[in-house]
Amino acid sequence: MKCKFIMRTVGNVDLSEYKEAIPHLIIVKDKTLNAYDTFQMALEQGYGKGAVHLEDDIILCKDFYTKITKIINEHSNDVIQFFSMRKDDLTIGTRYISGSKFLMGQCFYIPKSISKSLYIYSYNWERRKEHPTGLDTMISDFLKLNKISYLNIVPNLVNHKCLKSRIDSRRSTKRQSLTFKEE
Repeated sequence: MKCKFIMRTVGNVDLSEYKEAIPHLIIVKDKTLNAYDTFQMALEQGYGKGAVHLEDDIILCKDFYTKITKIINEHSNDVIQFFSMRKDDLTIGTRYISGSKFLMGQCFYIPKSISKSLYIYSYNWERRKEHPTGLDTMISDFLKLNKISYLNIVPNLVNHKCLKSRIDSRRSTKRQSLTFKEE
């Protein structure tokens, strides 16, 4: 598997646990206090490659790297979501979901086949002013436009830490997975 792992980070965060768990982790630091700009820098790092995009406020499951690379190897041409808060996760499990419903940016995979066009689209996205931190909204619009579904993995491989958002302090701290299992 030739896949990059790219973590977006804001502020001074200890990333040592992620660097230990994920070989060759690329760190993209926020330079403009703008989450969308940081995501575009991350997309540039993954340009023309398959890439896992991660946020710096997640908890990894045990054997994260082994599990995620196995899934990506089996579904390397799919957009894959590894974090979700959907109630259907509890009853339906792993499934394909309409791209128009793509949500959350904690940990997801963008395949090589669309990485260039998503990067270009991100600069032409018409709703950026309406959603200045909405990288997931931009991806959703891109997937909808191109009629692409994504694979939602259950149980989730990451969880969102119960912290105040450094991007938008108005966001709830209660944004956790319903299916994450650390063990």
